Amino acid sequence: ISLGLVGSEMCIRDRDRSTPSPLFATAMGELGRWLTYEALRDWLPHCSVQVETPLGTTEGTVIDPAIPLLAVPVLRGGLGLWQGAQGVVPTARVCHVGIDAPPGQPSHWYLDDLPAAIDQRAGILVWLPQLASGRTLLALLERLRRSGVEGARLRVITSLASSPGLKAVGEATDSLTIYCACIDPELNNQGQILPGFGDPAQRLYGSAAIGAENGDGT
Repeated sequence: ISLGLVGSEMCIRDRDRSTPSPLFATAMGELGRWLTYEALRDWLPHCSVQVETPLGTTEGTVIDPAIPLLAVPVLRGGLGLWQGAQGVVPTARVCHVGIDAPPGQPSHWYLDDLPAAIDQRAGILVWLPQLASGRTLLALLERLRRSGVEGARLRVITSLASSPGLKAVGEATDSLTIYCACIDPELNNQGQILPGFGDPAQRLYGSAAIGAENGDGT
């Protein structure tokens, strides 16, 4: 999806290797915020509300608060996107997940905060730091599918995706909506997106991530 000048500026700031961690985090947060607005635009039911201003009464439209929403940031880099998104969906239930998905090995979950049972009415928003090979996302989608979540109930937000990763996810899923700010053409031999912006967690926090985000990327 195109975010215009805002998205372009945030993407190039994240790509620049000289960008310090605080500014990288700010750009990731802005991408998370704007992509979340786009994901919500035509998805969950809306309703009209009436509020009192200091000078009168007015009406507006908000997401229907009766619809439960699960926010799923994928550790660690997904927290950068979630930092900007949480103000958009302040009432969402937050469920962190951590998945180590190295190339050629089975995926390993080191954190799973997802509830055992997910409300059939609930919408699920996933914040994925980047979509490289697609292995991390596919592991998460399989976990959600076992809980009855797939298709229109689910949307994925990511800052950056690779064409091979999108192809792999598309071939493995019947229906999935992904919102990303940039798409890069290829992966290197370590499963990193080229030209990409490197390891999201390291860029955010100044320390290398384990497993999924340090190489395969997600």
